[in-house]
Amino acid sequence: MAKFIFITGGVVSSIGKGISAASLGRLLKARGVSVSVLKMDPYINVDAGTMNPFQHGEVFVTTDGAETDLDLGHYERFLDIDLTQDANITTGRVYSNVITAEREGRYLGGTVQVIPHITDEIKRLIKHAAEQSKADVALVEVGGTVGDIESMPFLEAIRQFRRELPPEDTLGVHVTLVPGVGPQEEVKTKPTQHSVRELRNAGLHCDILIARTKYELKRDQIDKISLFCDLAEEAVISAPDAASIYDVPLGLERQGMADLVCRHLKLDVPPPDLSDWQGLVGRVHGVRDTVTVAMVPKYQEQGVDTYLSVVEALTHASVELGVNLDLRWLYARELEPEQMPEALAGVHGVLVPGGFGDAGVESKIASIGWARESRVPFFGLCLGLQCAVIEYGRHVCGLDGAHSTEFNKQSPHPVIALLEEQKGVRDLGGTMRLGACECYLAPDTLARRLYGKDVVWERHRHRYEVNNSYRSRLGEMGLRFSGMSPNGQLVEIIELPDHPFFLATQFHPEFKSRPTRPHPLFLGFIAAAARHAGVEVEELASEAPV
Repeated sequence: MAKFIFITGGVVSSIGKGISAASLGRLLKARGVSVSVLKMDPYINVDAGTMNPFQHGEVFVTTDGAETDLDLGHYERFLDIDLTQDANITTGRVYSNVITAEREGRYLGGTVQVIPHITDEIKRLIKHAAEQSKADVALVEVGGTVGDIESMPFLEAIRQFRRELPPEDTLGVHVTLVPGVGPQEEVKTKPTQHSVRELRNAGLHCDILIARTKYELKRDQIDKISLFCDLAEEAVISAPDAASIYDVPLGLERQGMADLVCRHLKLDVPPPDLSDWQGLVGRVHGVRDTVTVAMVPKYQEQGVDTYLSVVEALTHASVELGVNLDLRWLYARELEPEQMPEALAGVHGVLVPGGFGDAGVESKIASIGWARESRVPFFGLCLGLQCAVIEYGRHVCGLDGAHSTEFNKQSPHPVIALLEEQKGVRDLGGTMRLGACECYLAPDTLARRLYGKDVVWERHRHRYEVNNSYRSRLGEMGLRFSGMSPNGQLVEIIELPDHPFFLATQFHPEFKSRPTRPHPLFLGFIAAAARHAGVEVEELASEAPV
């Protein structure tokens, strides 16, 4: 059986547990340890698929089509692995499994209770995920904050789990906030002390504490936390705000956190090889010329978190090419279509990401039209492709009123329509076209040149597609369908051959980009934007897992 590291959080949510888990996993992997990661989310939704991105950030899609928490994106990017639905457990999933078992009579007439039935199911899912991964170490992150009512069954399951295994087979990491208060930002350790006490009330103890701070903790502050939280001084890790999230693993390494973990778990490991990560961080801080990219999203409230994987994929490509990414956010719901040309003035590239609902769609369409006519590099993702087809249908093909049936069921020219397999679907959760699908690339196309191969696998999350009834008309007027499904029925990639860079995908390539292996389509887009800005960049091939 794998050894287990349980990661909890205290004081406030969004403290950085996901980045901490991913960073620790990267350090262990650098020592030759195989690592798996599991996120336990206390919300009652079965998965994240129907959740508002305003509240919870982006929905990350795994290869097997699970709609999950955005932290799985951090795990995949930092560890360079592909996760599955086993890597995300929710309260909804746990209770659904238990209720199904009860209905099938598998509890032999017993009264079904939180203890032992819910906690046993949580433990089963933890073990199952670790066994399926065949990893040496399983990192298990508990969402939310210690003390939340929703988290209590998960903490109790962990208490039982740790009790059932030898001490050297489990380890607890607690991530807390150490705030600065007042005009002098005086460091206060009391919230961390209370958080550790709350953890103890749940029957758990932490072996390592990661203190999230604005600035590096001083020795006397570490000593105080060590004393009042009953931890060795070396087990109190200072994690100040970093210029880049990719700095975090090296910050933990400098404080000996991974070595401490290996000693506790009795892992016999060689010295770490972090050369690739050090090279990445060096490139992050060595960028020079600036390239301005306009992101034209629908959602505003969560900003970066709502489009986290897109932002990270753009960053990966920019860092690889040695340019500084200046991301200009133009929220489509706040701008009228006629305002887009002025808002886009001076940008070197336009990216239109995915989304649902008709709010802001006309402004997205206007931004694409501006990029096409101005010959500014354009990259569309999912809804971005659909908006590009609508724009091209209206303004190049003469299809007045062209639209998507998602937004206008009475459109005279429904160039975007519901997937055939989606007709009759009533339940919204987990019913879209989801996960990795095969895509065949046409020869002599931009997509084929960027990928460097004929067939790729990319992840999807959509219900609507290009209407095949309009493909011949669109094609005759110059739109190239450069990526298709194996049966030739689903358009996966479109492009304009006579444009410096005009490409859009029905899938979400951002999910497969890695810090040390940028996605080839994002590399191509940023390279085109850099050239538009007058910046000389090399044509780079990427080894991203596509």
